[in-house]
Amino acid sequence: MNVELLVTFIILNIVNVIMQTVKSIATVKCGKAAAAGINALAYGLYTIVTVYMLCELPLFWKAGIVALCNLVGVFIVKWAEEIARKDKMWKVEFTVTNQKENVIETILKNGGISYSYIKLDNKHTVFNCYCATQKDSLLVKTIVEKFHAKYFVSESKVL
Repeated sequence: MNVELLVTFIILNIVNVIMQTVKSIATVKCGKAAAAGINALAYGLYTIVTVYMLCELPLFWKAGIVALCNLVGVFIVKWAEEIARKDKMWKVEFTVTNQKENVIETILKNGGISYSYIKLDNKHTVFNCYCATQKDSLLVKTIVEKFHAKYFVSESKVL
C-alpha cells in the first residue's frame, strides 16, 4: 500500500470539506466578492480531490475516509464559527399578568438586564428587555418560560 497516497488523500479531503463548508457559509453571509472568491477556491480544490478519487485505494477506504473527513471538517468549521460569533443585542418583549410584575422586575434587576415596562391595563404588563450577551438572553428566556409569557424577539441590525 502507498502510504504517501493515503496521507495525501486524507489531507486533501479534510481541506476540501473545510473549504466546502466555509464556501456554504460565505455564500449566505458574505458579500459578492468574498463569496465568489471562496467558491472559486473551493471548486478548484474539488477538481483535484475528484481526480484523487480515482486513485488506487480500495473503494471502502475512500468512502470511510470521506465520511470521517466530513465528520471532522464540518465540526471544526462550525466550532470555529461559534467561537467567532459576536454577541448581538436582542430585544425581548413579553407580556405577563400584573401580579407577576414585581417578581420579574426583581429578577431582571438582580440579573443586570436592561429593561423597561408598560402597564397596559389592570391585568397586563409588557416588559422590554435588552439582552447584550447570550447570558442575558438565557436569563430572559428562563423568565418567559417560567411565567408562561407571550413574547416577541428581535435582533439589532447595523444601520
